[in-house]
Amino acid sequence: MDLVRRVGAYGILCDSDRILVVRDGVEGEFPGIWRLPGGAVAHAEHPERALIRAVAEQTGLTVPVGRLRTVIADVATAAEDDVSLHTDRLLFELGAHDGTLRDTGGGTVDAARWLTLAEAARVPLTPFTAGVLDLPVTPLPPGTRRSREPFPAPHPDRRLRFGAYGLVTDPAGRILLTEIAAGYPGAGLWHLPGGGTDHGEQPATGLLRELVEEGGQRGRVGEILGVNNLHNPAALGPEGRPLDWHGVRVIYRVLVDAPTDAVVTESAGGSTARAGWFTREQALDLPLSDIAATAIGQSGR
Repeated sequence: MDLVRRVGAYGILCDSDRILVVRDGVEGEFPGIWRLPGGAVAHAEHPERALIRAVAEQTGLTVPVGRLRTVIADVATAAEDDVSLHTDRLLFELGAHDGTLRDTGGGTVDAARWLTLAEAARVPLTPFTAGVLDLPVTPLPPGTRRSREPFPAPHPDRRLRFGAYGLVTDPAGRILLTEIAAGYPGAGLWHLPGGGTDHGEQPATGLLRELVEEGGQRGRVGEILGVNNLHNPAALGPEGRPLDWHGVRVIYRVLVDAPTDAVVTESAGGSTARAGWFTREQALDLPLSDIAATAIGQSGR
């Protein structure tokens, strides 16, 4: 069975006591099923821009994107295609909208409506949407997914990587950082602990696993700080040839209550050369990756 990954960006938009939802059309993933507006992030596209685009296409509304509320991974098996599809779904809050709500008339989405929670509970919802709205989650019946082939062959020179990273601190306020090993993009830079999640793995679970592997620490995952989008059309890594690389990286706050000496515990040949605890001032003097520099800079505000 082929393992396929994708990233989706979705938005929750309220108008008084109503929630904006859309219904998949004949070309949608689940025809006739209602869900939150949004959809798959295109290659190199920032998730926030993907969401603005999708909301405009599906509803006719222009919306600003607010904070990232949660990230949930789910896996759907399409036995007829011999595919296991892992989707990392990013849920953003949406701000005051502009424009007039309209139906698209078919295609991927064929209807858009404002519904109260009571009304939403009476229509078929995707499990992700029902869970986000705190409504009963009902598995969709077999055959609900559109039967035609939705999975194009992967591009040989493109890579999508979803990762979960942490601004990891201890009770003294020190920050845990990891140095990128030779042979990997950004070698020699100090980076946030974390990395790509495994197929079927929730982001927070993957981050805690990486925290043990890269720093020898056990921590508690807290609030989401944001999402970092990386596009490098000529990234050179272990593959030995340039690749069009797209990374979507969610950043969490993580607290280590009982810190120990930082030790890399993953097997030799990994992407992490060493790890260490630093004060914020010490960290800012290190050569930092872009995501680490951004997260540490924001931590002092």
